[in-house]
Amino acid sequence: MTTNTILLILLSILIAGGLSFFQYYFKAKNKTKTTLLLAFLRFFSIFGILLLLINPKITSNIFEIVKTPLPIVVDNSSSISELKANETSLEIYKKLVSNKDLQEKFEIQSYQFSNEVEISEKFDFKGSQTNLDEVAKNLKSTNKNSTFPTVILTDGNQTSGNDYVYSFNPNNKVYPIILGDTTTFLDLKINQLNVNKYAFHKNKFPVEVFLQYSGTKNITADFSISQGNSVLSKQSVSFSPSKKSQVLNILLPANNVGVQVFKASISSKESEKNTYNNIKNFAVEVIDQKSEVALISTINHPDLGALKRSIETNQQRKVTILKPNQINSLVDYNVLILYQPTSEFKSIFETNKNANLNTWIITGTNTDFNFLNQYQNSLQFKMSNQKEDYLADFSTQFNLFAIDNIGFENLPPLQNSFGNVTVKENVDVLLSSRIRNVTTGFPLFAYTENQGKRNAFLLGENIWKWRLQSHIDNQSFDKFDVFVDKTIQFLASNSSKKSLAVNHESFYNSGEEIEINAQYFNKNYEFDENARLSISLKNKTTKQTKNYDLLKSNNSYKVNLDGLSAGEYSFKVTELKSKATYNGFFEVLDFDIEKQFVNPDLAKLNQLASQTQGNVFHPNQVDNLVKSLLENEDYKAVQKAVVKKTPLVDWIWLLVLIGISLASEWFIRKYHGLL
Repeated sequence: MTTNTILLILLSILIAGGLSFFQYYFKAKNKTKTTLLLAFLRFFSIFGILLLLINPKITSNIFEIVKTPLPIVVDNSSSISELKANETSLEIYKKLVSNKDLQEKFEIQSYQFSNEVEISEKFDFKGSQTNLDEVAKNLKSTNKNSTFPTVILTDGNQTSGNDYVYSFNPNNKVYPIILGDTTTFLDLKINQLNVNKYAFHKNKFPVEVFLQYSGTKNITADFSISQGNSVLSKQSVSFSPSKKSQVLNILLPANNVGVQVFKASISSKESEKNTYNNIKNFAVEVIDQKSEVALISTINHPDLGALKRSIETNQQRKVTILKPNQINSLVDYNVLILYQPTSEFKSIFETNKNANLNTWIITGTNTDFNFLNQYQNSLQFKMSNQKEDYLADFSTQFNLFAIDNIGFENLPPLQNSFGNVTVKENVDVLLSSRIRNVTTGFPLFAYTENQGKRNAFLLGENIWKWRLQSHIDNQSFDKFDVFVDKTIQFLASNSSKKSLAVNHESFYNSGEEIEINAQYFNKNYEFDENARLSISLKNKTTKQTKNYDLLKSNNSYKVNLDGLSAGEYSFKVTELKSKATYNGFFEVLDFDIEKQFVNPDLAKLNQLASQTQGNVFHPNQVDNLVKSLLENEDYKAVQKAVVKKTPLVDWIWLLVLIGISLASEWFIRKYHGLL
């Protein structure tokens, strides 16, 4: 209490005493016991009110005993059940938490963990993931600035999160209790399988497989990849006590379009305790990139054959060379290549106004530029009858799509009419033109994209010389053909924007997070925060249908479908106001990562104990663990003084006593006729 507060309290006593004296003694003719009582009540009431206005803080000291925390963390993942250690885990847990000596010395904290950490005293061993790294983070935040031991009942087999060995505070000892049989069993395992999610139809895609062996003798195993009843790849693999892992790289054909599910398996003549980890299913979505290209020209030229050969090196492309009068409909084509268009191309341009196909226009000395100015708005041509040779300069600022410089500056010149080319719309220039050593500032090869319509312009003929020169320089047509294929791929892609965009994977492993994200845009293509999205999910095998609402988060809507059983699912996302829909499908693959283990990870747990200066214990050594904890002098209870400051205004009883004092004074004065 400060000096000012004490002085104010003394002043309050003087004021309350002076007012009471003036009221009941200074004016009173008869000084009786009643007068004394009334004076006291008046003094108490005034002093109490002044005291509340001053509101001094009353300080009190409370002493309490703070025990050292002892987190007992139980692995609640299904791998404990697979290792048949769940009963052992429960027995050890009960023995530790019921120990009276531990209860007296420590503040026992009970946790369970799988993919998350929770306070719990009940365990079902059904967790789908094991994340020991999350345990370390949780204990650091819960018991900040404390030195404490941690007991973890686990098999040490982590399936998600960062490496837990270095996650725990090295100043706080960790005592792992190993669950599961540490006896080494013969086991073959597909440890990891890497594959791209997508592949192109009729191409081959790579699969990288990591195989692992645990055993004490030399064996030969058969590894295969199959699809349905067809075996796509099979080979023998040898292991020994000194050679416990193998990495295989395999190329598989993408013969069918859509999501293709494959099964990788490894087996031997030896018997194994766990065969679940001998099989791993995986899936690849095969995309049909097939494009029909119409190459239209009124003249015969070597460029036509060069373009056809170059484009068709990609088996997903087919080129048909036609004259303008041979086309009645464009519905069968994905891309148009208009080679040196003239007025004879009028019907093609008119038809394409409705078909809206992406177009590659190639000009040359036979091009009618006045006609071309009438039917496209990207470039404006003012050309003469004089011919000119144009060299190419590669633009390093081009970022419309990824493309390498194949040595364009050293390629032969292309021939075109001499004149001016004016860019009228947003044009991305890949190659600019140069006449000998003089840059013209005009495009030679350019791309445009406007309202979903894509076009390409090559301003010059004799591109066949480029392909030939590229082969001379590189002993292969590959670089030139890839360059041409990039252009066709750009033109064959559909860039139109949809009001309802849904993002999802084509397949998920069971136990993984299954999340579907969606965005809905209004007519101005602005994200609509008031959209109402729902999803209807159907299991293709059981025909069972479930409906969910998508919840808004930041700039998207999402739904979490965790817990789905293995199988194929189709779904439909609907915006309830506009009725815009999106149909999709995905497959949940049968894969339980918690069933991959036959032994606890003894090496990792020993490393963790060593890193934190703790010790590893087996289930039959629990008594030794208890003894070690009880005898450790680092974990002593601490007496802590808690200083509690309470404002006087919080004293409810003082307000009650002031009220009683004022009421008593009034009733006594009323009774004696002093009012």
